[in-house]
Amino acid sequence: MSFLPMSLAEIANRGWDALDIIIITGDAYVDHPSFGAALIGRTLEAAGYRVGIIAQPDWHRDEDFLALGIPKLFFGITSGNMDSMVNHYTAQRKRRNDDAYSPAGKAGLRPDRAVLIYANAVKRLFKHTPVVLGGIEASLRRIAHYDFWQDKIRASILADSKADFLVYGMGERAILELAAALGEGKPVQEVDAIQGTVVFSPTEPGAEDVLLPEAEACADKATFLRLTRMFFEHAPSKVLYQKTAGRWIRHNPPAEALSTPELDRLYELPFEYAPHPRYQGHPIPAFVQIRDSITSHRGCFGGCNFCAIACHQGRKLQSRSAESIVSEVKLISARRGKAITVTDVGGPTANMYLSSCELDFPQSCKRRSCLYPKPCPQLRFAHNKQLELLARIGDLDSVNQVFISSGIRHDMALSNPRYITALAQTYTGGRLKLAPEHSEGQVLRLMGKPSIHSYEEFSRLFQKACRAAGIERQIIPYIIIGHPGTTIADALNLRKWLVTNRIRIEQVQEFTPTPMTISTCMYYTGLDFETGRPIHIPKPGEVRRQKQLALWHLN
Repeated sequence: MSFLPMSLAEIANRGWDALDIIIITGDAYVDHPSFGAALIGRTLEAAGYRVGIIAQPDWHRDEDFLALGIPKLFFGITSGNMDSMVNHYTAQRKRRNDDAYSPAGKAGLRPDRAVLIYANAVKRLFKHTPVVLGGIEASLRRIAHYDFWQDKIRASILADSKADFLVYGMGERAILELAAALGEGKPVQEVDAIQGTVVFSPTEPGAEDVLLPEAEACADKATFLRLTRMFFEHAPSKVLYQKTAGRWIRHNPPAEALSTPELDRLYELPFEYAPHPRYQGHPIPAFVQIRDSITSHRGCFGGCNFCAIACHQGRKLQSRSAESIVSEVKLISARRGKAITVTDVGGPTANMYLSSCELDFPQSCKRRSCLYPKPCPQLRFAHNKQLELLARIGDLDSVNQVFISSGIRHDMALSNPRYITALAQTYTGGRLKLAPEHSEGQVLRLMGKPSIHSYEEFSRLFQKACRAAGIERQIIPYIIIGHPGTTIADALNLRKWLVTNRIRIEQVQEFTPTPMTISTCMYYTGLDFETGRPIHIPKPGEVRRQKQLALWHLN
C-alpha cells in the first residue's frame, strides 16, 4: 500500500478518476497514526472511500485548493495536530520562529486560524460541496468561546466558517457515519443527529434538550460563566442548542468511545510510518520526536481545569490490547531493519493505561474529574498490567530498551509502590516528567490538581528506589505560572519551595487561555469557577515576574 494521494498523478496511479473525500490539513502529511489527517484518511480508505490529502496549501493561491479536483462527498478541514494559534504564538502573544509539524521546522506554512481560512477558500471555490471541520482547532471552538488572541468572545467556528458540519473529538466513528449518510444522498440539512458532531439545526430545541445562552450574550462575564458550567454539566450526555446570529446550532453528545478491538483495528491500517516522499528527506520535527514511541491509549479522566484533552479526546479511557501494541513495535523495528529503543509507551497520561471505572460515566456519574480532589473509589488502576506490557516489549529481540516519557500522574502511582520502583530502575531514561504544576494549595485547587504532598511522596519513593539500585535519575517537574488566581505571594512561596527542595527547573509553562477550558473561563471572567467569587488575574508583567521567581537559579 502507498501513501494517500497528494497529486493528480498519484490519483491516476491508483486507477481512480476522482476522489470521494479530500482532507486539507495545516500539517505536513506524515502517514503515521499519531497524525490526525492520516488516521482519519486511512479510516475512511479502509471503509472503501477514495481519499486524498492537501497538506499545507498556500492560502493565497487558489491552485493549491484545486489541486485534487472536486470530491464527490466532502472536504474535510483540519489545522493539524495543534491549534494554529497555539502553534504560532507564545503565551505573551509573541510570534514563534518554528513549526514542528512542517518540513525542516519551517514557520509560516499555515495561516493563523487555519481552519477558518481553509474553509473560507473551499466554500468560495466549491460552493456546492459540503465542508466538514475537524481536529483540535475546530473541536475547541465548537460553541461560543473566549479567544485569547483577540481578547473577545467568538461564536462557534461552524458559524464563522459557514461550514456544513463540525466533527469534534476523536472523529473516526462520526466521520464514517457522516460519509455514509452523504454517500446515500441524504441532504445536508437532514444529517443532524450524528453523535460527535455540531450542525446547524432546522428545528427548534426539544423539551429534553439543553438550551445554552445565546452566543451574542456570552460577552457578559456572568453569562459566560453560566455557559461554561452548563456545557461541562450537560455536554457528555445531552443535546445542546445555542442560537448564533439567529440560527440554531445543535451540539450532539460525544460519539461512543471505541472498544479495544476497534482501537486495535485502527493501528492495523496500512500506514507508511513516514513523511510523504514529496518532502525529499526534510525532517518533520514532530515526527522525529515520536517515530519510536507507541500510543497505548486515549482519553484522560484527570480533569485538570487548564487542559483541553477531556473536551477533545474525552474522559473515557480507550486502551489498546497488549497484542496490538507489541505487533506495532515489531512492525516499526522490521521497517527499520534493526532493533529499536522504544522511547515512550503512553498517552495523555502514561499510567492510565487500561484503568477503568465501575460506574457508567457519564450517565451515572457527574464528577468532572476522577482524581480531584481525591481519586474516586470506583476507579480501578492497572499499573501491574502496564508493567506486564512493558516487560513484554522489553523482552523482544527487536527492542534494545523501552522507556516511558509521557507524563505520569503521581497521585495514581502512589497506589502501587512496585510501579514507582519499576519506573525508577527500568523505564525512566535518565529523566522522568511529573507535573505538580505549583506548590500552593489555593492555586492547585483552581487548577484541579492534587496537593503538593503527593508529588513529594512520589519523589521520595522514586529516589529511594534509585538509591537501592545504585543509579541516578532526575525528576523534571512541570510548573505553570500565571494561572488565574495566582498572586505574587503564591509565586514567592513557590520559589521558596523550589529552593528548599533544591529544584532547578529548566523552563516553566506560562498559562495560555485556550478555548473551552475551565481555567480560560476563569481568566476571562475573573471569577472562581466553583464559587463565582472574584479572583486575581495576573497581568503580563506580573506573569514575567512569576517566571523569574520560578527560575530562581538563573537570576
